Order: sequence, then C-alpha cells, then structure tokens
Amino acid sequence: MKGLTLPASPPSFVHRKERILAQLAVPEQEYTDASPKGSVDVGIRELIDEINGVEGFVTTSSCAGRVSVFREGRRKGTGVGAGAGAGVGDGEEGLEQGNGDRDGVAEGEGEGRKLAGVGGKGGGGNWLFVSHDPVPLEGDGEPERDLETLLGLKGIRETENQEVGDGQGDGALRDVTATRLVHLKFEPMILHVLTASPEHAQLLLRCGLQAGFRESGAVSLTAPAGEQHATPMVAIRSMGLSFESLIGHQSGDGGDKIHCTVSSAYLRTLIRIGNERFVENTKRIERFRAALAEATKPSNKNEEAWEDAESRRRRKREEGLRRREMLEKSKCDDAKVIDVEDEVLDIPLDVNLT
Repeated sequence: MKGLTLPASPPSFVHRKERILAQLAVPEQEYTDASPKGSVDVGIRELIDEINGVEGFVTTSSCAGRVSVFREGRRKGTGVGAGAGAGVGDGEEGLEQGNGDRDGVAEGEGEGRKLAGVGGKGGGGNWLFVSHDPVPLEGDGEPERDLETLLGLKGIRETENQEVGDGQGDGALRDVTATRLVHLKFEPMILHVLTASPEHAQLLLRCGLQAGFRESGAVSLTAPAGEQHATPMVAIRSMGLSFESLIGHQSGDGGDKIHCTVSSAYLRTLIRIGNERFVENTKRIERFRAALAEATKPSNKNEEAWEDAESRRRRKREEGLRRREMLEKSKCDDAKVIDVEDEVLDIPLDVNLT
C-alpha cells in the first residue's frame, strides 16, 4: 500500500473472502443474492471488482444508489402472527451484493409471521418501483409518461370529498396504524466492506470521508471471543443526499387500491430531484474510487515515503551534517591542490625540464 505498511490478512479473513468471491464468480445468468434486485448493480460492478482485487478488502453488500417507491407492510389485522420472521444473511451465506441493507421484505414474506414495525418493515412490505438509474421524463427527449402507473400507484387519487378518517374532508389519516403508507425514496450509494484489520478499515474510511460519504463508519473493531484478529466491517454511506416523501396510502383492511395523495406535478418534482442527486452520487462514487486507487497503489521505491515532523527534522539534520563534512573535506582537498600548485610555481626558471 502506498505510503504505509498494512498487516497481513489473517487466515480467517482469507477464508471468508474466498467464499464471497466464489459466490460472485457465478455466471451472471445464474447469480442471485438476498437483495430485491437479486444481482449486483451494473453501475457499481467495476468498483466492487476493484475493491475485491485489493488484498485485505472484500465487499459483502452494496447498492449503487436508487429511487424507489415502497409500500409498508401490514401493521394491524387478523390472522397475522407475531413471530420473528426470517432475516437475511450476514453478508456471506446471505450475500446482498445487489442492494445493501435497504429496508423492507418481499410481498408476503413476512405475512403470518411478523407485523410491520414503525417504518413499515415486515408484514408484507414491498417495493412498487425501483430504479438504479435516473428516470427519464418528458423534456429529456422522452414522451410524457404516466408516472402513477410507472411508480406502481395503480389506485385512485385522494380527493377532498372522499372520506378518509372521520369524513371531515381534510385528508388527514385518523388511524395510521391501520394504514399501509407508501413512500418515495432516493438513497445514495452504500457499500459494506469486510476488512482484514483495523488499519485496513481506517484506510477505507479515510477514502470514503474524503469522497463525501460523511456518515461512513466501522464496527467489530476488536477481535471477538476466541479469535486473535479483528476484521472490521466498514460501511461507506452518506445520508446527505437521501430524501423521502409520503405519496400515498393503502387501507390495512385488505383492500388493494392505493390512494395517491399527491399531484402528478409533485411526483415529477420528486423524480427530478432524484435525478439531480443521481448525478452528485455518481461524482462521489468516482471520487471514492480514485481515492481508494491512490491509497492502495503499490509504493514506488524511488518515491519518498511520508514522514512525520520529528522524522523530517532528524533527516534534515543528518543531511546537513553530511553536507558539512563533505564541504570540510572538499576544503581540505582544495588546500592540498593549492600547496601543490605553489610548489610548481616555486620551481627555478633556470632548471632544465627537458
């Protein structure tokens, strides 16, 4: 690594990395993972390959960034148990290289086992729409689009005359616990990277913070019981680009109609904001990619390594002493030459030199 020496990867890390890379090496048409998309995002595949190609690092989950519409799970109803429900894997056997730790489970996955909690997880929560790229709109070289259909809002629009809670016509939900809310979200890139040591984790965190992923962090900084080496998990992420808006709801009584509570113009505004943030997200990914490449570039033997202030002062002092010694030695040599020249000049002119 450029400018510093990182410890060797412990055998436990090497073994785990081999298992993860074996999963990623499966042909694309056969590959699947625990993410909703089921595969690695195209927009981040090269970055993942570059990270995994460096000793001491391996990705366990990732998402290039996305705009999505998410319908919460059922939070109240009959015939829904209170079991724990099945979770996803830990980044190895349950690899999630496609979409990181985003919330929600597939439709029906949690039904009969788990009610949705605050935020809508479990209970059949699902994505109505997901895009890992900007969504083209009219004026971008595209014809006008029916956004409500595109975003999965195939229901009816909320109106002032429609009863929602007590029939007062103010559009307020009187019992949110019996309602499945619908969210539109933009989420920037997120990476989870298993590292071989705290030193590896520190290097990766520094690259992420420099690139603008300011909410990056690390866990498992100390070795677990029974193991000699810590292998921290680093999350590269930024909440600054994220946003979320409620755009509709669905009755919790089993009805399948989604009530869109915002106008088409507002939906277009949200999509345009998301498209702008995709651009900034891409810039930060490229900055992170460049910073990591520079930090992990093999050292040039002819390139001076970084040194702290005290080391620099000591080196400069030693160099100064060497220069003074050389100067004094040079003066002595010059003096000898002068003596020789004087001797030559003192030779009598009548001496026959032939």
